[in-house]
Amino acid sequence: MSSDTSATERSVTVRTSERGAATRGALLDAAREIFITSGFADAGVTDVVQRAGASVGSLYHHFSGKADLYRALFEDFQTRQTNRTKQAVQLARLSGESDPMPLFLAGARAYLDGCLAERDLAALFLRGDGPPGFEVIMRDRLRQWARRNATLFENEDALVVVITGALAAVVQELTLSDDLEAASRMAEDALLIISRIRPH
Repeated sequence: MSSDTSATERSVTVRTSERGAATRGALLDAAREIFITSGFADAGVTDVVQRAGASVGSLYHHFSGKADLYRALFEDFQTRQTNRTKQAVQLARLSGESDPMPLFLAGARAYLDGCLAERDLAALFLRGDGPPGFEVIMRDRLRQWARRNATLFENEDALVVVITGALAAVVQELTLSDDLEAASRMAEDALLIISRIRPH
């Protein structure tokens, strides 16, 4: 095979993968809009593909169905949230902070800010209108979150459970409350209370 032929094949592969990524992104954006406005149960695959300007076949090329779209949206959101919290903790460390509680709070604030920035999407995952079995994924994610927090607090398993559970409740209130201003004040008060908790 000549180098010209292999270069052409690589170029075609790159264009194809870029088109595939663009189609996948358009389907996810459309699913996000449809799920937020209609709810998961009432959303239809045809609604998603029409909004995305794609075909049903392209949807099934990238996703196994509506539930897979929902889970992909959730995983993408969680990846962004993880990146936000890691970056906030790293910045706190770079500024010289080493106390576990301020580090936890830096990550917590970043997580809450992410929930506010993508409030409609965060609310979608907390309303309970997801595919069958999604509640198991949510529970597993909460446990993973607790394990990440545990790396900040050595041998303080009970403390990690308490502060992670408290923060999960704050996330729910901040995301689902009709009164955003009151919920934001409550979130600040809750973080202040958490900040006063000290390990043994």
